[in-house]
Amino acid sequence: MNEALALMKLQELDLELLKCASTLASMPQQARLKTIALAAKKVKGELTGIVGQRKDVELEIADLEANLAHYHEKTAEIQASADEGAYTHRQVRDIEQQLTSLAKHIEKAEFSVGPLREKLERLERAEKNARLTAEKLERERMATEESLASGSSSIRSRIVELSRERERVAASVTAEHLSTYEAARKRFKGLAVERLRGNVPSVCRVKLQPSQFHDLAHGDEITECPYCHRMLITSEEVDEA
Repeated sequence: MNEALALMKLQELDLELLKCASTLASMPQQARLKTIALAAKKVKGELTGIVGQRKDVELEIADLEANLAHYHEKTAEIQASADEGAYTHRQVRDIEQQLTSLAKHIEKAEFSVGPLREKLERLERAEKNARLTAEKLERERMATEESLASGSSSIRSRIVELSRERERVAASVTAEHLSTYEAARKRFKGLAVERLRGNVPSVCRVKLQPSQFHDLAHGDEITECPYCHRMLITSEEVDEA
């Protein structure tokens, strides 16, 4: 395969690879996977917030319960001490004040812990629901990926086949021309090479001036279009790939 024909074939293969990639990207499973990923990210963020709140409430409850245990223990100690001996009127009054103060602390702590336990129950339900949603999304992601793999197997096989053929064809092109081709391919979205049909390039279709046509016809077989700057094959013997 001569180099000019190899360039045309290379372009044909790259255009088909682009088509395969476009078909793969437009499969409905791809869009669904993106939707699932966004939903999973949102649920993960919500779950992180819920878990943080749940742990904070658990700490608050633990602190209140520790305080309640301390208050009850202290109350029992004071009552036990009061039952053991006789005290002056002033001492009795002090004991009563201590017990009253402890009773107020107990009442306040018990009043606070109730709503916190209710809040904890709500957070635990929310956390459970968020985890169930995350698990459901993960199962859906796996099923969608399996569906995508099954539905795209023929396309992926074709991409592998085209890629191998591309490597073989690219080996027939010099490093200089291959570099020029790759740059033009990126610039012109795949249409990097055109051939001369009479005095009209096949892609840009701008008619060459007689002097330009003469220079190109008597120059290198692989050159550059003076108008669009794509690679231009001037040999008429090269069939378009």
